[in-house]
Amino acid sequence: MKAIVYTQYGPPDVLQLKEVEKPVPQDKEVLIRVCATSVTTGDVNARGFTFVPPGFGPLPRLMFGIRKPKRRILGVELAGEIEAVGKEVTLFKKGDEVFGIDSDRWGAYAEYVCRTEAGALAIKPANMTYEEAAAVPFGAGTALSFLRAANIRRGQKVLINGASGGVGTYAVQLARYYEAEVTGVCSTANIGLVKSLGADQVIDYTQEDFTKNGETYDLILDTVVGQTSFSRCQGSLTPQGRYLAVAGGLPEAVQMLWTSMIGGKKVVFGSTTERKEDLIFLKELIEAGKIKAVIDRRYPLEQTAEAHRYADKGHKKGNVVITVEPSSKT
Repeated sequence: MKAIVYTQYGPPDVLQLKEVEKPVPQDKEVLIRVCATSVTTGDVNARGFTFVPPGFGPLPRLMFGIRKPKRRILGVELAGEIEAVGKEVTLFKKGDEVFGIDSDRWGAYAEYVCRTEAGALAIKPANMTYEEAAAVPFGAGTALSFLRAANIRRGQKVLINGASGGVGTYAVQLARYYEAEVTGVCSTANIGLVKSLGADQVIDYTQEDFTKNGETYDLILDTVVGQTSFSRCQGSLTPQGRYLAVAGGLPEAVQMLWTSMIGGKKVVFGSTTERKEDLIFLKELIEAGKIKAVIDRRYPLEQTAEAHRYADKGHKKGNVVITVEPSSKT
């Protein structure tokens, strides 16, 4: 089968189209014919450490491989059709259309991949294309995890920094679903998009610094790596406010421990979960018309390096999707 393989860290050109062996599902696994995947922050960091948060230094290399990548095929989220099932699988059957995520195993930059049936895998939303469904698990799952960890409630004032990005576009919609008052922060070009997703107010960061406008918020969800911090946002939080450090680094990890021991404002860090139950919940919201995927650009598998090159610029609107068309030779 065809797959995008990389054997060294570096720029997008390290991603090469190769022929590799088609995987075989184990007893509790399913074999998925991948129809679409995406370029997440995790994929970009595992390739070239482009958006590594401040303070982590060499830690990503300890995770991904010190001298070279431990795993050769990137791709954490996907949508596709189940081609075969292991003999102990009971939740899925051949032909099921599914979507899911696995940030431990990766491998979705390929025509086929295996996933465990107990993992973050669910039936695809009926009203979404494969491309749209592939863009849901990472961004929507991350936003959902952080908002739930902060115990988001009706009527709260929520600010989302990076509201037009892969996580931010879902955070706006989910905060509105929870009946919060939402303020999005983005560039001039993306104001219309963020408003269309349900934001009550939009701040153009090229014209205004939200940390200096005198407004306070119950939750500040920050998705922009290296641009903002808890220290900078403290004055913009209510007395019991929460800073959701989606793009947080080592300082936020330390601050979370410190603020957990004292009253008042707190940092929420490292709250992303990948669970089947969350995907099912998101599927229900999608089918009810509560949230949708925002896709900036689509690339075929053969142009994955170009997709990464675009994502590296840090200005994508929503998601960058990679479409996969399995060849006859597998």
